[in-house]
Amino acid sequence: MKIKRVYDEYSKQDGARILIDRLYPRGIKKEKAKIDFWIKEIAPSDNLRKWFGHDPNKWNEFKEKYSAELKDKNDLCEEILSKGKVNITLVYAAKDEEHNNAAVLKRYLLRNFVI
Repeated sequence: MKIKRVYDEYSKQDGARILIDRLYPRGIKKEKAKIDFWIKEIAPSDNLRKWFGHDPNKWNEFKEKYSAELKDKNDLCEEILSKGKVNITLVYAAKDEEHNNAAVLKRYLLRNFVI
């Protein structure tokens, strides 16, 4: 399982590309994004997303709060895992490649599901 910005170059090694943001990324056409599935319901709640605002100082608290939200979305987690039998890439739009919802979701999936 990988995470990758939607603006990064597509690769055949990406496998199933799953967009996990609530809003479609700005400035990229669907043909270039090469998204196989868009599961926007797995994204952080609007309140959490707005509160976090991609502020690295809020990162630890964001990880905890988003992980707590994910506990109520296990059906969506299983849906994500079912999309890629061999290879899954969680696709996101945030500029910060370290402090983003995809990093939290990947960690949650790896810790809580048999992959």
